[in-house]
Amino acid sequence: MLRPTSFDVAERAGVSQSTVSRALRNSPGVNAETRARVAAAARELGYVVDRHASSLRLKSSETIALVTICRPGEDRSAINPFYFALLGSIAAATSARGFNLLVSFQESAANFRADFVASGLADAMIVIGTTSNRAAWDFFAGAQASGLGFTCWGSPGDPFHWMRSDNDVGGRLAAEHLIAKGHRRLAFVGPQRSPQRQFDERRDGFTAAATVRGVAPILAEPPAAPDRHAQGVAAAHALLAEHPDVDGIFAASDMLALGVLQGLKEAGRSVPGDVALIGFDGIRAGTLADPALTTLEPDLDAAGEALVAMALEDTGYRRSGTRIPVRLVARGSA
Repeated sequence: MLRPTSFDVAERAGVSQSTVSRALRNSPGVNAETRARVAAAARELGYVVDRHASSLRLKSSETIALVTICRPGEDRSAINPFYFALLGSIAAATSARGFNLLVSFQESAANFRADFVASGLADAMIVIGTTSNRAAWDFFAGAQASGLGFTCWGSPGDPFHWMRSDNDVGGRLAAEHLIAKGHRRLAFVGPQRSPQRQFDERRDGFTAAATVRGVAPILAEPPAAPDRHAQGVAAAHALLAEHPDVDGIFAASDMLALGVLQGLKEAGRSVPGDVALIGFDGIRAGTLADPALTTLEPDLDAAGEALVAMALEDTGYRRSGTRIPVRLVARGSA
């Protein structure tokens, strides 16, 4: 028995062969009713797309490359959980288009690579991960300058095509929430000279909203430590030593906030009784803390879809500067 072809599916569905090809690739140019009719015809005939032949014919790999930048020597299990959550959202958005996802963890010149599209391994590339690895971002800045295109989450900024959370709004929501709950001696805990622009945006939004309400927040730089959690622990002790009357803290990330929470407990402060605490990122670990962490949560489903759309240069998506909405999730810590 001969294998059914796309022409057989087209005849059964009452559409052209090209429409079958586009429908089975989940092309946005084919409406939902037609895609459903083509899919039903394919199932009835037992038709399976020959992905290899399709890719050769279309000169498409049907793959998106995702680079995750790590700290040199960092255990992969120690990567900020936020990036794994974002990776999951990108994977879901990629799969919804019928594409594959090629994931590459990179940390040093020994494994830096940006030519996935140029080499034909992928149709587009996305870069996420820590901005503390300056060597990595210098490499990718050079790659982009040489003509290799990609989209980034939370990059150091120019010259990259970037997308970020609506950090300024998140900072404002944090200040408004703490003040509405009666807290007046506020502090922001986060890097003050970080290449991660999102930290500056969160701090500036928090400070602006608090100042309008007559509150001048303390700006606390976390001491040097191996990771964000350890920085948060040290920051809490240092902050309380200098400002023992602080009663509300906004930490620049959830991992910092979880460290601050531990530091507050070690210092004998109750949360939220003595000090209210808010983080940023919405990582799952925050729900497991005691008390559960109040946080600013980005819409990661929207982030994954937008990153994929930006990387593929879909019509209607800006190549750079897209902001993802955030919402305040109030839990036990504030």
